[in-house]
Amino acid sequence: MEEVRLQKYMADCGIASRRKCEEYILEEKVKVNGKVINKLGIKVNPNKDKIEFCGKEIKQQEEKVYILLNKPIDYVTTVKDQFGRKNVLELVKGINKRLVPVGRLDMYTSRCTYFNK
Repeated sequence: MEEVRLQKYMADCGIASRRKCEEYILEEKVKVNGKVINKLGIKVNPNKDKIEFCGKEIKQQEEKVYILLNKPIDYVTTVKDQFGRKNVLELVKGINKRLVPVGRLDMYTSRCTYFNK
């Protein structure tokens, strides 16, 4: 694997969104090779560097699962909705993997694709 931006690697490992990972970096919750990182733009090589978040080493998941879902109207394409609306994760049962919705479909649009990282 080539060098990638730290926040992208963290997001790919399932820590949080890239933007939230940027916040974690600025809050000094991330270490690379034992050194606290507190600025953006750092690149890492996951094959060589030891990356830690809140004291725990993080690694990218190898297995990926793709699910194509025809999203019904009245569901939002998100993991968590700030307004308490129904989300597409409620439609997928029995998958014990982290699922990440892909697509920007609003509540009144149908069809959605899922990607598990």
